[in-house]
Amino acid sequence: MTSPFEFSLSRRHLLASLGAGAVCATTFPAFGLTAPVQKIVVIGGGMAGATVAKYLRLWSNKAVEVTIVEPSTTYVSNIMSNLVVTGQYEPALLNYNWSNLIKNHGIKLVKGSVSQVTANGSGWSVSVTGVAAPLLCDRVVVAPGISFDPVLDNIAQPVAVLHAWQAGPQTTQLRDLLAALPPTGTLVMTIPPAPYRCPPGPYERACVIADYLKRNKPGARIVVLDANPDVMAEPANFKNAFSTLYGANLVYLPGRKVKYVTSGISPYSGKVTVDIVGTGFVEEYSGDLLNIIPTQRAGAIAQILGLCDSTGFAPVNGVSFESTLRPGIHVIGDAAKTSLPKAGHVGNQGAKICADAMLRILSNQAPYATPTANSACYSPLSSTVASWLTAVYQYEQQPDSSWKYVARDQISTTTGPTEAASASTGNFTKMNTWYKTLMTETYS
Repeated sequence: MTSPFEFSLSRRHLLASLGAGAVCATTFPAFGLTAPVQKIVVIGGGMAGATVAKYLRLWSNKAVEVTIVEPSTTYVSNIMSNLVVTGQYEPALLNYNWSNLIKNHGIKLVKGSVSQVTANGSGWSVSVTGVAAPLLCDRVVVAPGISFDPVLDNIAQPVAVLHAWQAGPQTTQLRDLLAALPPTGTLVMTIPPAPYRCPPGPYERACVIADYLKRNKPGARIVVLDANPDVMAEPANFKNAFSTLYGANLVYLPGRKVKYVTSGISPYSGKVTVDIVGTGFVEEYSGDLLNIIPTQRAGAIAQILGLCDSTGFAPVNGVSFESTLRPGIHVIGDAAKTSLPKAGHVGNQGAKICADAMLRILSNQAPYATPTANSACYSPLSSTVASWLTAVYQYEQQPDSSWKYVARDQISTTTGPTEAASASTGNFTKMNTWYKTLMTETYS
């Protein structure tokens, strides 16, 4: 395999990173799949679930029967949802479905929620609410995304929060409440401790909201309370935007972890009490609008199926994404506990690694031992300029003999991702191409 280190995110490089580069499809073995037809059930049809289903069919020449179980009629993309919050993009831009996967690849779709997965001989029995007979299969892939921990008030009771970190109704609700923010109002946004979905996402949201306020409500501001010690992705570009683009419209405070939330009279207004990490002190911030992003864990079905450890995420073997707690079940996307970031493009890449490994396993072959995943991500910093972040993640043995995915930048073999030298309007245009390419590749 080659390591696709690139110097820029050109369209050619982008398309290459979306393709089979993660597992080097041109060197796939001839999968020795035999009758009877082997069956795989995929729980969840998001970025990772849709991708693994597509590539299981594509790379097996449709020799494997694949069924997606999904309760929703539409997948709503989290990618680009921050520009819906500011009213720049319409919500319809985020909507996708599985019709092309059904038509082009013969994937089956069962609408419903999985209630249980039990061993059945050498395979599995998947129970779906509203479906009389269980789905019988040889292997199961669980791709449920994330769920959110409750946010508590000062007497440890759960409080309703507006996070808009799962795109859908809360996205447009945050948009509408942002538009109604008083001219001199304050929006308080919180960022949970890592790991969380989309490392640059909260900082992206802070920037585009600050841009919206600067243009429409110059007397208003956004206060960002970050539980992490520093900006977790693209620090150079985000910090530059905080200081040079937004000034008084954006206040960024790291090391502030939510302790409790006190609801106000108006919807999603109130006070946020935070611990100043490592000091023993607390602070209180009042907001006309609170955008509280809770701490996260794997989607609920991963918890129900006993796939998660004490971190709330599902530990997996990095070469196959097979659960270390329930072998024969694979966990991909944001729910998996790996050193890969939790993001849509990475979910797409990890799903391809999983698909390749599963087909090798079903053919009585060993999974590829050192897979590589590419990651690319654009981040709008305003309504007109964007930055980007990219890395190659190589599965490598560590000095302590453990294995993990290590980020390499795109210029050298040093550890870490690469971010754009600066934000630009050109990057904003490329961001739209990147999004359309990624989503089309996943759902077609």
